[in-house]
Amino acid sequence: MMPRGLLRGFWKLTWLETKIFMREPMGFVGALLVPLLVFVVLGRAFGIGKPVATSKIDIPFNLAILAAILIAISAVQSLVAIISIYREGGILKRLRSTPLSPVTIMGAQVAVKLVFTVVSLALLMLAGRRLFPGVMRVNVFSFTGAVVLSTFSILSLGFVLASLVPTARFAQPISAAVLYPMLALSGLFYPLDRFPRALRELAYLFPTTHAVALLQGVWNGSGWGAHWVNVAALLILFAAYTALSTRVFRWE
Repeated sequence: MMPRGLLRGFWKLTWLETKIFMREPMGFVGALLVPLLVFVVLGRAFGIGKPVATSKIDIPFNLAILAAILIAISAVQSLVAIISIYREGGILKRLRSTPLSPVTIMGAQVAVKLVFTVVSLALLMLAGRRLFPGVMRVNVFSFTGAVVLSTFSILSLGFVLASLVPTARFAQPISAAVLYPMLALSGLFYPLDRFPRALRELAYLFPTTHAVALLQGVWNGSGWGAHWVNVAALLILFAAYTALSTRVFRWE
């Protein structure tokens, strides 16, 4: 159990990070609205909102799952950018003199990102039920839980990136160079069994691959138990990447 002093520091830091995040209009609005706009605009472009549309509409990928993964990717990019700004500005160096550990600092960031993940997902679900009622027949609680777990696991890879990125200038390019190829290999756009064996094995080391499998299963009506391998993989990858980040974390 976390000591009371550290717990108090964690909550103070989390509240501070929330206020800072909400004071940045571009980051705040982008985190909430970009995945929603992708979902709505592409949904309209593919004709999902037309009366003839059904849950079996022929589109190349599941737009709701894409939007959900983009929510997680947006959270990771924000995490990497903020930690690199703190490192470059000497804030991490000052925090080093406090009892707060790298895990506590990252944990505060995760708490903020998960809250906004749920808010962004709620907006997405409301828009989907309003604009595309024929295809938004999913268990909301099960899907939300899957998105939160997926975001939690994907953020752990963000811990590693945030621990290594030296300055804010490199935060977005480096995170994009890792996250978007990872998304391309996730199986969302192209079946994994059609990739060369080496790429398939590489894809299974990324949380996005297991996140997409879990989200697709829940979307299609399967319970979590049917995808316990993906759930276990998300938890294992979270633990592994978190442990790695604590080893390579740089205060300055």
